[in-house]
Amino acid sequence: MDRPARYALYFTPAPGSALAAFGEAILGAGHLPGPGALRAFLAANTEEPRVYGFHATLKAPMRLRTGVTQADLLAAIGDLAAHRAPIPVGRLRVAALGDFVALVPEAPPPALGLLAAECVAALDPLRAPLSEAERAKRRPERLDPRGRALLERWGYPHVFEAFRFHMTLTGRLAPEDREAFLPLLAEAAADLPDLAIDAVSLVIQEDAGPFRLLRRIPFRP
Repeated sequence: MDRPARYALYFTPAPGSALAAFGEAILGAGHLPGPGALRAFLAANTEEPRVYGFHATLKAPMRLRTGVTQADLLAAIGDLAAHRAPIPVGRLRVAALGDFVALVPEAPPPALGLLAAECVAALDPLRAPLSEAERAKRRPERLDPRGRALLERWGYPHVFEAFRFHMTLTGRLAPEDREAFLPLLAEAAADLPDLAIDAVSLVIQEDAGPFRLLRRIPFRP
């Protein structure tokens, strides 16, 4: 039996931008300048993030509630993007987040967290309840009481005060690999321009395939 499609709301970089080219070099087929050891390392340590694509999550992957259509979801996202000005985020840096490596803002503005919170709350009425398998995948036994409460209410524990904007660059790494390759990734990202968020992206996962872009929806100030 085919699995129900899963949707997520991402930030993805504008096509043709320097950030998009960087993401394609890390997780896609683009060329990444630098030592061959870095390219070999990424080929061996990006299997999981390649499924999700180069992105920052605003609303975590979800199935649609019974009776809700993709058109309903697109309409809700259009409402989120309407009358919204671009958000200047500033410089990005490479950092270790737990046992993986990601791009994060040097100084994330409050507006960024507010955007993510609005996306979570606005789209949640369209989300199907968590299945037992989905709940187990989030490892609730490893969460604190607040994390478990967020998971049960919103389907994902890293929301609201637990949200951190990040664009994943690697899978889970051993400490020695993080120490060795984080400086090389930081060097590769050193010339990225400052980030401004001016659109959100609806993505879909069908069966167990990779997430793919359905539509990038620009903000309409």
